[in-house]
Amino acid sequence: MCLQMPNISSVSEFLLLAFADMHELQLLHFALVLGIYLAALLGNGLILSAVACHHRLHTPMYFFLLNLALLDLGCISTTLPKAMANALWDTRAISYQGCAAQVFFFFFLVGAEYYLLTVMAYDHYVAICKPLHYGSLLGSRACAQMAAAAWGSGFLTAVLHMATTFSLPFCRGNAVDQFFCEIPHILKLSCSDSYLRQVGALVFSIFLAFGCFVFIVVSYVQIFKAVLKMPSSQGRHKAFSTCLPHLAVVSLFVSTGMFAYLKPPSISSPSLDLIVTLLYSVVPPALNPLIYSMRNQELKHAVRKLFPYMLLKHA
Repeated sequence: MCLQMPNISSVSEFLLLAFADMHELQLLHFALVLGIYLAALLGNGLILSAVACHHRLHTPMYFFLLNLALLDLGCISTTLPKAMANALWDTRAISYQGCAAQVFFFFFLVGAEYYLLTVMAYDHYVAICKPLHYGSLLGSRACAQMAAAAWGSGFLTAVLHMATTFSLPFCRGNAVDQFFCEIPHILKLSCSDSYLRQVGALVFSIFLAFGCFVFIVVSYVQIFKAVLKMPSSQGRHKAFSTCLPHLAVVSLFVSTGMFAYLKPPSISSPSLDLIVTLLYSVVPPALNPLIYSMRNQELKHAVRKLFPYMLLKHA
C-alpha cells in the first residue's frame, strides 16, 4: 500500500504551519516547545522507572499508569520533534510518507490512550465501589488483557484513518494549516467526493469516544456516590484526590479533541485551531505525570528512592 500511495496523489510533500513568520520568533517557539517536550520526557520517564523498579508499585493502578506514560511519550514524540526541527531549520516541509506515518502513529497512540483512560476509570470504580472483588476482577491476566485491548483498539483505529485518508487524491495545494499532519486539515486538500468516507470514519470514532466518555461519567457518578457515603473524611479526601485529576484529564482530552474534529468551518481560524490542538495533543502528555503524581505519596516516595539507586548504579 505504501508504495502505491504516491501514485494516487500528485502531492509529494506537505507544508506544515510555521509557529511564526520571523525566524527569530521561530527559534523562541522552538525553545518553549523544547522545554515542554523535555518536561514530558522527564516526567513520564520517571513514572516508567519508578513503577518498573519498585515492587510495591506492581499493582493494577500503577500498571495502567505505566502504560499511560508509555503512550504519552509516544504521542508527544510523534508531533513535537518534527515541529521543532522545522522551526530550528526554518522549513515547513514534511514528506508524504512522513505525514502518513505521523497520522498513523498519532491516531494509534491517542486512541490507545483514550481507551486506556476508560480502563483506568473502571479500575477506580472497582477499587472504590467493589473493593472486596478487586483482586478477582483485576488480576494480572485481566489487567494485561485490558491493556492489550486498549493498544489493539488504537492500532485498528489508526489503520482505518490512515487508509481512508491517504487513499484520497490531493489537488488543492499541499499546505496543512497545523504544526503536524492533522486529518481535518489534510481533508481540506482533497478534491474527491470520496473524502466523505474519511468523514464517516471520523464521526464513527468520535461517537465511539463519546460512548467511552459516557461509560467514564457513569463510573464516576457511582464512585462519587460511594465516596460521599464514606464515614472517614480522610478516606473521602484520598478518593477524591485520586479520581478528580483523572476526570479532569479525560474531560480536557475529550472536549478539545471533539471540538478540533467537529467544529464548523465558520468558527475555524489558524490561531484557534492551534490552541485547541495543543490542548488535546501536547498538554495531557506533558501534564499527566504531574497530575497523577502530585498527590500520590507512594509514587513520590518511589521517585525519591530512584535517584540514590541510579547514583549508586552508576558509581
